[in-house]
Amino acid sequence: MSNKQKRYILSEEDIPKFWYNIQADMVNKPMAPLNPKTKEPLKPEDLYPIFAKELCHQELDQENAWIEIPETVREMYKYWRSTPLVRAYGLEKALGTPAHIYFKNESTSPIGSHKLNSALPQAYYCKEEGVTNITTETGAGQWGAALSYAAKVFGLEAAVYQVKISYNQKPYRRSIMQTFGAQVTPSPSMSTRAGKDILTKTPNHQGSLGTAISEAIELAQTTPNCKYTLGSVLSHVTLHQTIIGLEAEKQMEMAGEYPDIVIGCFGGGSNFGGICFPFMRHTIKEGRQTRYIAAEPASCPKLTRGKFQYDFADEAGYTPLLPMYTLGHKFAPANIHAGGLRFHGAGVIVSQLLKDGLMEAMDINQLESFECGCLFAQSEGIIPAPESCHAIAAAVREAKKCIETGEEKVILFNLSGHGLIDMASYDQYFAGNLVNYELKDEDIQKNLDDISNI
Repeated sequence: MSNKQKRYILSEEDIPKFWYNIQADMVNKPMAPLNPKTKEPLKPEDLYPIFAKELCHQELDQENAWIEIPETVREMYKYWRSTPLVRAYGLEKALGTPAHIYFKNESTSPIGSHKLNSALPQAYYCKEEGVTNITTETGAGQWGAALSYAAKVFGLEAAVYQVKISYNQKPYRRSIMQTFGAQVTPSPSMSTRAGKDILTKTPNHQGSLGTAISEAIELAQTTPNCKYTLGSVLSHVTLHQTIIGLEAEKQMEMAGEYPDIVIGCFGGGSNFGGICFPFMRHTIKEGRQTRYIAAEPASCPKLTRGKFQYDFADEAGYTPLLPMYTLGHKFAPANIHAGGLRFHGAGVIVSQLLKDGLMEAMDINQLESFECGCLFAQSEGIIPAPESCHAIAAAVREAKKCIETGEEKVILFNLSGHGLIDMASYDQYFAGNLVNYELKDEDIQKNLDDISNI
């Protein structure tokens, strides 16, 4: 009998009591978000009309490295945390690699992804402030499902704008949101001024996270006692997700290893930062040599082919101006099945870290991601979400390099969600209906030219 340990689980007492705020330790702090009207650096109170006040302060906090997790939220975390750290022996064997591959299995949450880590505190802070209604956007539906459940936990009414192409591609995610009591609207819609403007200009617009954000913010601003919540991109969202890496850090100690490479798929940055930032503090403060890889879709390559400049996080221009790697806020991503990664820009923290060379980015095409997702399912027994397939593909690339070099590198990636509600995507892959979308340089440049005067 083999005595090799497969899974590492923390006791409830060892679940972190604090989130980690990497901004406090960064040598080069992220540039300040700007008020779009005055172009002055944003102050927390500028965000009060949109977000819960505590979240506004967390967003701009560059001094406190550790933010206490409210006990009510931590008690809810115990419903599924800690999530397992898993040694991927099956994948290692399938690849024939000497690398040691680990994954943090965030798919074990009640809604099947990491998104609940931030949905619960965001709903909690809204409830504490006396808010009764919350709005949000969602791509693939994982964030919308998480926020819908969190709203119900704290007795709030939730309205979700889901990217239209995902609304049609992923009907069961829509059903999950409705099961938890949320109102779900395909975006762009005729229910907001932003949606009407987009549909007037482009009647068959299939939507993007940028369009859905615009509609959700507009609804929040025009509805009494209502706040907006966001599933990625912003710094306070990534802060909440650091519970992933903080747990993984303790679990890697249990396994007696430390990662040489840490990988997360990349849409706006929340799950990538969640797994990477706790490890990255040792790189920043102690010079620990670890590589951090953001795996993004080749059809939406803001990190690998975008431009660092101020831009809006939404299509209508309602959000603050963020200093980020971007493809332009009017960029319309291809209709890939990894809906959660179809966002035009990167969060300000990740953008600064990439600019400073503390991390790297890798673009993955759609067919490679599904091929690696199937290999992972066959070797580890878990069908991954299309988003997570990008992280798996990056891990496979790195593990194959170890075959050539003979190095026993330790690779850690975040399995951000399972794909059991994404089987229609896999159906399309098996039917041969999926393609790789090639972006021409001139198409990218056109969008960047449109925002050059911001």
